[in-house]
Amino acid sequence: MKMVIPGGTGQVGTVLARAFHGDGHEVVVLGRNPKPAPWRVVRWDPAATGEWVRELDGADVVINLAGRSVNCRYTPQNRHEILDSRIVSVGAVGRAIAGASKPPPLWLQASTATIYAHTFGAPHDEDSGAIGGSEPGAPDTWRFSIQVATEWEKALDEAAVTRATRKVKLRSAMIMSPDRGGVFDTLVTLVRRGLGGNAGGGRQFVSWIHEADFIRAICFLVERKSMEGAVNVASPNPLPYRDFMAALRREWGTILALPSTRWMLEIGALLMRSETELVLKSRRVVPGRLLREGFTFRYPHWQDAVRELHDRWRNPGSVKN
Repeated sequence: MKMVIPGGTGQVGTVLARAFHGDGHEVVVLGRNPKPAPWRVVRWDPAATGEWVRELDGADVVINLAGRSVNCRYTPQNRHEILDSRIVSVGAVGRAIAGASKPPPLWLQASTATIYAHTFGAPHDEDSGAIGGSEPGAPDTWRFSIQVATEWEKALDEAAVTRATRKVKLRSAMIMSPDRGGVFDTLVTLVRRGLGGNAGGGRQFVSWIHEADFIRAICFLVERKSMEGAVNVASPNPLPYRDFMAALRREWGTILALPSTRWMLEIGALLMRSETELVLKSRRVVPGRLLREGFTFRYPHWQDAVRELHDRWRNPGSVKN
């Protein structure tokens, strides 16, 4: 297949491009600042028509991951860039598909599991899950994240492509791979420095997915031509932060770690130019549709995933998925 990945120069795009290229597919990554890679990387500007548009004509799958990183302080300027980068890229991809003589049969559009409400109760699936933003006492930064997610998905809904192109919203949890600079690498760094203890009490749920299952879920969605709309791409077993970090500490061989109160997290987030939402919001998301369609997870439980990821983090390339 020919697979085109706008915004695919980051960690998630690299995970997908590496896997699909390794399987012999033609991979084309669209990026603002192309760098050499084993697959083809084409410069694109979603605000302007260019040569990149031709890559979508005749493609089998388009996976749009484009959008400014949310790992920053939510200043007015950053908020504008976070939201605008997503809406503009969806519009650009939609127009390119609409103008193609042979439009791709599948458009996988990045979204986020953060769209659901903060909860310590029942998990959210696609049918019964509550969209967030109206929880009592929810900080403004949390409401902004919901706004981004809902407007991102609305832009996909409004994209004027024909029924020949199936549209899927990827409500993805944190994707865990051992690549340096990724989420798992950051967590390991915290544990190594003795900072991987409870945060804000540790009751908040963490939704996650192993990179191997993320890749397999994408392949599953390519094959299941009946699946469209919102799909939760997450492990079936989210767990409280305290248990999540305890499993990581056990694998590293660390017993104790300093806990962090809410005010400590606020100071840390300010120093790291980030937001506490990334740690404190309880995301209890489960993959209802994937499970009903018969998808099986290779790493459904965090402890097994941690062990495999940690082995590869220590010895890059030593363990294959």
